[in-house]
Amino acid sequence: MTVEVTPAAEADLTELADVAARTFPLACPPSTGADDVAAFIAENLSAERFGEYLADSERVILTARDDHRISGYAMLIRGVIPDPDVQRAVPLRPAVELSKMYVLPDAHGAGVSAALMTTALDTSRALGAACVWLGVNQENQRAQRFYAKHGFAVSGTKTFRLGGQIENDYVMVRALIAHPRPSAPTDATSRAGTSCGTHPPTSPR
Repeated sequence: MTVEVTPAAEADLTELADVAARTFPLACPPSTGADDVAAFIAENLSAERFGEYLADSERVILTARDDHRISGYAMLIRGVIPDPDVQRAVPLRPAVELSKMYVLPDAHGAGVSAALMTTALDTSRALGAACVWLGVNQENQRAQRFYAKHGFAVSGTKTFRLGGQIENDYVMVRALIAHPRPSAPTDATSRAGTSCGTHPPTSPR
């Protein structure tokens, strides 16, 4: 299978939203309520919302295509959310968050996730990042193994509100330079991250 990873375009919005709606529930713990998942998707993963993300200069959306369909996507966001737990867990600056990375189930094991990750890391380097960080649900061991394989290590924890439930995430970080320079947490933004899968905090990024 040939996988092509490119920046998302406006023409991708409807298909992106469909892929997001199909993949987000699969990354959530079994205890997550279906109504909470549906509400999150409606509020954060609609075609309209992806249009807003695409227009945001602080974000980069990547799409993975195989056989002329979108089989996965990733979203990068510059900075670190203003959550004290995340600020402590991500000491390197500047940082980029791997806010979302999801692949359709029938594309698992076909190299789509690896292609997305490679491009996400290359894009983060091009943005000048010293590290990439993400949040992953503590019950999602499969995702944790994948991130560890690509050089991420657990550096802390954070919480993520999904409806009426508080989910617990690990914060994982990968340095992008040989000798990264720690700095004070000064590049916090007003947005919060997301995490059932990686990531999908109080208001999603």
